[in-house]
Amino acid sequence: MADYHHLITQQKEFFRTGTTKNIEFRLKALQKLRTMIRKFEAPLLKALKEDLNKSEFEAYSSEIGVVLEEIRFTISNLRSWTKPEKVKTPITHVGSTSYIYSEPYGVALILSPWNYPFQLAIAPLIGAIAAGNCAIIKPSELTPKTSGILAQLIKEIYPENFISVIEGGVETSQDLLRENVDYIFFTGSVPVGKKIMEAAAKNLTPVTLELGGKSPCIVHKDANLKLAAKRIAWGKFMNAGQTCVAPDYLYLHQSIKDEFLKHFKNYTAELYGERPLENPNYTRIVSDRHFNRLCSFLSDGELWMGGESNLETLTIEPSVLTDITWSDTVMQDEIFGPILPVMDYNHLSEVIEGIHNHPNPLALYLFSESESIQNNVVNSISFGGGCINDTVYHLVSPYLPFGGVGSSGIGAYHGKGSFYTFSHRKSVLKQTTLFDIPVRYPNVKNGLKKLKLFLK
Repeated sequence: MADYHHLITQQKEFFRTGTTKNIEFRLKALQKLRTMIRKFEAPLLKALKEDLNKSEFEAYSSEIGVVLEEIRFTISNLRSWTKPEKVKTPITHVGSTSYIYSEPYGVALILSPWNYPFQLAIAPLIGAIAAGNCAIIKPSELTPKTSGILAQLIKEIYPENFISVIEGGVETSQDLLRENVDYIFFTGSVPVGKKIMEAAAKNLTPVTLELGGKSPCIVHKDANLKLAAKRIAWGKFMNAGQTCVAPDYLYLHQSIKDEFLKHFKNYTAELYGERPLENPNYTRIVSDRHFNRLCSFLSDGELWMGGESNLETLTIEPSVLTDITWSDTVMQDEIFGPILPVMDYNHLSEVIEGIHNHPNPLALYLFSESESIQNNVVNSISFGGGCINDTVYHLVSPYLPFGGVGSSGIGAYHGKGSFYTFSHRKSVLKQTTLFDIPVRYPNVKNGLKKLKLFLK
């Protein structure tokens, strides 16, 4: 069992010097991160290719470009975010002023996953630095090349008593979780998320859990079918479906099912070619275990599209399964791969009831031109976040906090949301000494009567 107590003690001591709370220090730390990411662009692209066979376009857009934009947005807004926020004061507190101060927690532990191994390590780190914390990143062992580059990049910029990367397997995560850190940020599966929360409970450590679940995608009969098909194919099959907010299954209105699926097949071929397994830029599945699990789903329902796989390259064709019900194996857990089950419906109430009977999804997507249907779905179903007439795109807006609800996660981040996640919001009342309000004291004459008048 490794001992990380010394490192965490060093970070806590550095935090207590107050250095990380200095706004200029935070801004310089973020600027250094931006500069170094640009410097490491080529080795990062190479590592992502080796780990997951990500194309340069997909790796840059979903891993590098998105975090550079997040850093830019954070730097441009940080001074205003860190100012004490003056809020209203009630008449009962006449003479006083009220403020909310955002203060860092201390040492944040960031446990990041393998599906976007750079983005999902760096995005929370941006928030941790912006809020004034020290941080330890534990990247996934399933993407070792990217983890190695990440560790090298961080080591070149920051001293380890400020930011550190610790590589290793499950045991490393377990050892880190035994330590008493000040905040835990985890991205990963629901079962592991429960273990993280259990470990955090021993020290009452606050957590953010970015989990997952089965995210539904509903295509109503009035949808723009061509655009819906194109946007769903893009959102589902990017990163070979290994995206926490990928559409997990489709609900198609019966009247448009056949037409939609034809468009969907055409757009999938446009994106990945007629023979995706021969496409050198088609992302692979992360491991043999995940590959075998996904292949087992291909016998569910009717195979409408795809179905081919290659164990040697760990690739599975974009695939569509029809005649699916909630009792099928593919509908029991998040798929996390390029397989899309399809269910059909006649009335929207069937869809809402079906989703209600299962855990809260991380994302929900609806394609419909009707505002009343849009409002009905948004107001009837609890989900982390989502899009109307698009998929996945909400994830990259710095103005929209991203996170789950219920079993799909706790807390949210991105943009100002990241700053708030890694900050304790401390309430402070500044009271006047020019006068005093006697009614609050128990010895005032007719005190109860006056107090009731005052507080009515």
